[in-house]
Amino acid sequence: MTYYHQQVLAIGSSVYPNKDLAGKMMQAKKYIDRHYASEVTLDQIAREAFVSKFHFIRLFRKYYGRTPYAYLKEVRLARAKEFLRAGVPIRDVCFAVGFESIPSFTRLYKEMTGCPPARFQKRNFR
Repeated sequence: MTYYHQQVLAIGSSVYPNKDLAGKMMQAKKYIDRHYASEVTLDQIAREAFVSKFHFIRLFRKYYGRTPYAYLKEVRLARAKEFLRAGVPIRDVCFAVGFESIPSFTRLYKEMTGCPPARFQKRNFR
């Protein structure tokens, strides 16, 4: 078990004494981490955690401090940065991390990081 998972369990036990809920939230987070490049829906993730989607959103936010969708965006953008650093063309990066259009990817990337992907790649490509 990683340090991160241990911390989630520790926080989970203080917030929710039910260890089963902490395990379900970690399972849902792992699902997002594995399937970030595909079309991930809230229903799919909630089913993975075996809770209703509305309860899932509340629990996920309680454990991780953000909504499942916000976490999914963070994962996608982190993977996008890795691809951009490796010199992968922006078009390929966009579709590889699960975005459906280049303009939406570029807009979100710039909004979240402060610079467009092309500029980031130019600065960081080696």
